[in-house]
Amino acid sequence: MTIKIIQKMPWLLCLPLYLGLVDSSAQSWPKPPVGKATASTQTFNHAFSHSFDFEDTADFEAAQRGFLGSADDPLILNSDGSIAWNLSAYEFITGDAPKTVNPSLWRQAKLNAMHGLYEVVDGIWQVRGFDLAVMTLIRGETGWIVIDPLTTPATAKAGLALANQYLGDRPVSAIIYTHSHADHFGGVGGILPTQDQNEIPIPIIGPEGFSEAAVKENLMAGNAMIRRSVLQFGSLLPNGSSHHVGSGLGQRLSMGQVGLMIPTHEVSAEDKTMTLDGVVFEFMDAAATEAPAELVFFLPQFKALCGSEVVSRNFHNLLTPRGAKIRDALRWSQAIDDLIVQYGDRAAVLFSSHHWPTWGSENITELLTNQRDRYRHVHDQTLRLANQGFTMHEIAETLKEPMFANDDFSVRGYYGTLKQNSKAVYQFYFGWWDGVPANYHRHPPEAESKRYVAAMGGVDAAGQQGIQAFEAGDYRWAATIFNHLVFADP
Repeated sequence: MTIKIIQKMPWLLCLPLYLGLVDSSAQSWPKPPVGKATASTQTFNHAFSHSFDFEDTADFEAAQRGFLGSADDPLILNSDGSIAWNLSAYEFITGDAPKTVNPSLWRQAKLNAMHGLYEVVDGIWQVRGFDLAVMTLIRGETGWIVIDPLTTPATAKAGLALANQYLGDRPVSAIIYTHSHADHFGGVGGILPTQDQNEIPIPIIGPEGFSEAAVKENLMAGNAMIRRSVLQFGSLLPNGSSHHVGSGLGQRLSMGQVGLMIPTHEVSAEDKTMTLDGVVFEFMDAAATEAPAELVFFLPQFKALCGSEVVSRNFHNLLTPRGAKIRDALRWSQAIDDLIVQYGDRAAVLFSSHHWPTWGSENITELLTNQRDRYRHVHDQTLRLANQGFTMHEIAETLKEPMFANDDFSVRGYYGTLKQNSKAVYQFYFGWWDGVPANYHRHPPEAESKRYVAAMGGVDAAGQQGIQAFEAGDYRWAATIFNHLVFADP
């Protein structure tokens, strides 16, 4: 059996209704500036450019290390001829940040825009920049052990072809899904010779609970998640310095048909050590961290540690905007602490399912320590303030970045943010209600917004206040006003 998850769906035709886009031709309001940074945005971004050490090039050196080459043709096509991925789509990301982009995000986008085949150590390579995630290939005795075959078959197939071009043709001898998110298993059909679940000729390894978690998240809640993911990933935005520059975790998701081949074996607590095609894997369970089902592993013969998506080079989401079960920040921090204890002094290189590797035991320990402390900080401080009587929104506005985040780009909020993650921790423990009685049974958006707009003097008066807020740089209040207008009178 093969489960097919279709990413291209007719809900796209309904997107203007979903987003609540408004025909404002009947209003006399000026059009907002498009492609230009307002004075407020420029001031904010300028302050950011002086907040961090942008002269530090260590990440760029690490991201370029081991580069062997990339595909000659930038277009990666699906079987129907549509474009799955364009390697040249982010070539505009060069030089200093434009006025329209936060300079820290621009830096991250430059790093993520690098693409090609990279050697991690002799025997381990990565295909980066071919999708949102990274595909890792380990040289076994007879073929490639593939870790995380990307989102769609086209990009996975292209990544494998690139490895064979530079390293010599080898069959795929085993596949490992590190966790139950589609950008790490959806492209499996591009590297397997069969689409029949009953005829899989090689082992496919996943964490315990993988099959159940993948089906629940991508099928039971799939339609709603796909709609919401359009907002999270900016899927319909064109690339450009005033539009889409990246997703922090990578560039964006490839487009095409997502599939799933169920693992032939799910790693249990008893499977601490496993040999695949002559390579020894030491597995560690990391479930209920970044994904409901997730594993990390150590490769003794390579002194290489795979952090899966438990460890990446950003502050991750505790509650992803596309929608999923809230992630346990405490459990996440404890899992990373386990990595430090067991492998901190054994690992010579750390690679993960996104971004670029880290070499050297001291550097690895520092990265793991700051990642651990990032999740523990938001967990502990949210609960501290909640127990003092602060509401969810007050906590989000009160929390400050930990000191080490000012010096470590790898824990910056390129994907998850401190404000949103603190709200996730609050919701994890206390649910959706913020503890304010008046918020327990509010009117639904349409009814509430009509009352707000009427109280503000009607549609035109409310619109003028929204414009004034925008021009003053109070974008949050402007968004609130115009959101009420959309719900009151679409």
